[in-house]
Amino acid sequence: MASDPRRRDGKARGRDPHGPYWIYGAHAVRAALGNPARRIRRVLATGETAATLPADAMPERAGPEAIAALLPPGAVHQGLAALVDPLRPPPLAEVLAASPGTVLVLDQVTDPRNVGAILRSAAAFGAAAVIVQDRHAPLEGGAMARAAAGALERIPLLRAVNLARTLQALKQAGLWVVGLDAGAAGPLDAAALADRRLALVLGAEDEGMRRLTREACDLTVRLPQTRAVESLNVSVAAAVALYAVQAARPERAA
Repeated sequence: MASDPRRRDGKARGRDPHGPYWIYGAHAVRAALGNPARRIRRVLATGETAATLPADAMPERAGPEAIAALLPPGAVHQGLAALVDPLRPPPLAEVLAASPGTVLVLDQVTDPRNVGAILRSAAAFGAAAVIVQDRHAPLEGGAMARAAAGALERIPLLRAVNLARTLQALKQAGLWVVGLDAGAAGPLDAAALADRRLALVLGAEDEGMRRLTREACDLTVRLPQTRAVESLNVSVAAAVALYAVQAARPERAA
C-alpha cells in the first residue's frame, strides 16, 4: 500500500520531527539549495525549471503531475520540490550573540502558514529568531517553508519545551519581554522602547497569549487600530510590530 504523501509534509502529527519532508515552490527550494546547513536528499524539477538550477543541484527530471503526487493536495510547486531533512536549531545563547535583532516568541500559534509568514517578516525586519513551543506548534514542513518564501533558511526557528523558562532566559540575557495583547491598556510605543532589545510575544490565532505567558511579560501592549476589525491575523500583527520596532531604531536593522 502506498504511503500517504501528506505525512511527509508534516500534515500528520505523527510524523518523525527529525525525518525528511518535501518543500516546494521556487523561493523555498532555491533558498534551501543555497543553505549549507540544509541536507537535501532529492531535488525534483520539470524540464524548464531544471535548466535554471545550479549545476550542483543535480535535479531529477519529473513532470508537474509526478511532483504534485508527492505533495499535499493543492500545493503550488512551480515545477520544483526537494526532499530535505529538518534544520538543526542553534542554541538560544548562540542566536542572541549572532544578531542584535528582536526575538519573536509564539505562544501556541498552530497554523504553519502563519509561522511561515512570521518568519518572512522576521527576515524582512531584521529579527534574530522566532521561538515556538515544542508542543502546540507545527513541525517544520512544506507549507511553512512555502509561506516563508526562503526565510526558513535564514531565520533560526527554535523550539522551547517550557515557554515560561525561555522567557526568563531572554530576560536574563537582557531582553525586555513585551506581549502583544488586544486587551492591553496601552498601545505599542516603539520609540519609548528604542533603547531596549525586545522579545515580542504573540499568542494563538483565536485566544491570544495564555495567562501564564502574559504574566511572564515585562509589559503588555496593543497595536493601535480602529474599531473596524476586532483583531489582526497573528502574522499581520507580527509584521506591524516588527516594522514599528525597526522604524524606531533604524541603526539596528539587519
